[in-house]
Amino acid sequence: MVMKKPKIAIVNYQAGNLRSVQKALEWHGAVGIITSNPDVIECSDGLVFPGQGANDSSMKSLRSKGLIEPLIQFISSGKPFLGVCLGLQLLFNESEEGNEPGLGVLDGKVKKLPTSQKIPQMGWNRVIFNDFHPIIEGVPEGSHFYFVHSYYAEPEDSNIVTGKTVYGIEFCSAVGWDNVLAVQFHPEKSGANGLLMYKNFVKLARV
Repeated sequence: MVMKKPKIAIVNYQAGNLRSVQKALEWHGAVGIITSNPDVIECSDGLVFPGQGANDSSMKSLRSKGLIEPLIQFISSGKPFLGVCLGLQLLFNESEEGNEPGLGVLDGKVKKLPTSQKIPQMGWNRVIFNDFHPIIEGVPEGSHFYFVHSYYAEPEDSNIVTGKTVYGIEFCSAVGWDNVLAVQFHPEKSGANGLLMYKNFVKLARV
């Protein structure tokens, strides 16, 4: 019996490492659809919300493409959702990077990394996962992942903090609850452990 390939939307809002994400998903048996079509997003089995860029230009792009409400609705649908880098930060209320409000899915603020460190943080760093989520199943404790960022999220609810990293300060590098995991690092650039996360994500989408 041939197993059905889950369809996973990769949100295209001019702020992402889209093709690398698509390749990671396809490697593990999914159909990765790079899209800015709300109907495609709604009908997908899972969604990856990637991001490389700035808060204000990204929120304006999401608004102009009519993607804000579809993203919020998808998160509340219960289907697997993975936010990556800026795709984590935009879930919050506001950011020190600009004036545009975020999606407001999570209460909290995005802050700039301390100037005592080289900004942006660019390279490998350790993530300590302090809570379980199906997307990180099998990832060894204290694994290193690839970061490129100047800002970090500070949730009001510490219970959703799934992973932490130290770079001048200890900051939240992953949030998770129910069907949602969002990470500050780039799994698609993080070798075997990052690919394992995409494998787990595809497995959830298939279910």
